[in-house]
Amino acid sequence: MSEDNDLNLRHTSPAYRTFCGDDALRALPRELARFGARRAVIVCGRAITRHPDALRDLHDALGDHLAGQFDGVTEHSPLPVVEQARRFLDEHRADAVVAVGGGSSVVTARAASILLAEKRDIRELCTRRGTDGRLISPKLTAPKIPQWVVPTTPTTAYAKAGSAVRDPVTGERLALYDPKTRAQGLVLDPALALTAPPSLVRSAALNVFAVAVEGLQSRHIDPLADAQLAHALRTVVTWLPRVRKEPDRAQHRLHLMLAALMSGQGSDHTGGGLAQALSHAIGPRSSAANGVVEALLVPHAMRFNAAAAGPRLTLLADLLNLSDRSPAGTAAEVERLLTLFEVPTRLRDIGVPHDLLEEAADHAMEDWAVTTGPRVPSRDDIAELLANAW
Repeated sequence: MSEDNDLNLRHTSPAYRTFCGDDALRALPRELARFGARRAVIVCGRAITRHPDALRDLHDALGDHLAGQFDGVTEHSPLPVVEQARRFLDEHRADAVVAVGGGSSVVTARAASILLAEKRDIRELCTRRGTDGRLISPKLTAPKIPQWVVPTTPTTAYAKAGSAVRDPVTGERLALYDPKTRAQGLVLDPALALTAPPSLVRSAALNVFAVAVEGLQSRHIDPLADAQLAHALRTVVTWLPRVRKEPDRAQHRLHLMLAALMSGQGSDHTGGGLAQALSHAIGPRSSAANGVVEALLVPHAMRFNAAAAGPRLTLLADLLNLSDRSPAGTAAEVERLLTLFEVPTRLRDIGVPHDLLEEAADHAMEDWAVTTGPRVPSRDDIAELLANAW
């Protein structure tokens, strides 16, 4: 990858509205009215119901627009839960969705909306290998009900078009892609931002950091996306330590949520990365949070990418003000920074059994993100990387 390559890009930013602050929830009725929506369904996990005051503020803001609340979301968006959410949307004649919580709520809401509209088995709708061996995502043409996100944790899922559902029976990751399910906007409320445990906020912010690091190594050079990813990276480095020191300050969390939006939007243009694909394969099969798994794997992915991403790693070193700007030194410095964020350095330290590695390598090869980094790995490359990380 050369720094003086011709600059050829197409950068399209989908319409997106962001509201942040004490009055942010008041925007929701106006946003629903823009789409003529009158029956909004909240999609959330049961944890949020333990904060009735914050939830009541959301209910009051929605007023007569609120048609129901599905609070059965669970981690990793398992297929049976997504099916339950789809039925709930159907039974309540939903014409809008408000996803409340973290990435699992956002993904469950999107996936349920896809199944509701397409009325087909998920395996007919998800990304799969074509006859030529390449991964393809079917075009999902049915209109989708509009979505809004009211988050409790920072997650890059806010503005994405993909929805990954896990089949708990087979262990498969069923990836759906539909730009029509991108959220119309993000509503950042301080009271709801304080409902998540600080540990969950920190692990989610690690995902934001990892996605930005991988996006900045992409072979798809896009200065506009780089700007978003770079500021997301700096924001996490600045504000994540403050969440530990002052866990009850909403402003720290709101900054991380804005970083998550920037990281998610920027990586839409640069693509995912190897650590992301590997965390998708390992995360649901371990006891650790996805953000921790992904962050742990980032330095290993950087070392694998070094030969192809040299100048981009130099950019990363500059952004993080690292003293050693060599590819190997940059990876080592990022690993050191992550240990300051209390990220373990070995998969065995987060309870990943060694006999899981082969299965994880197989699943990673079916992940779209594995194809978008600066260096596309083989199955053997992935197995070696995981062995080194273990």
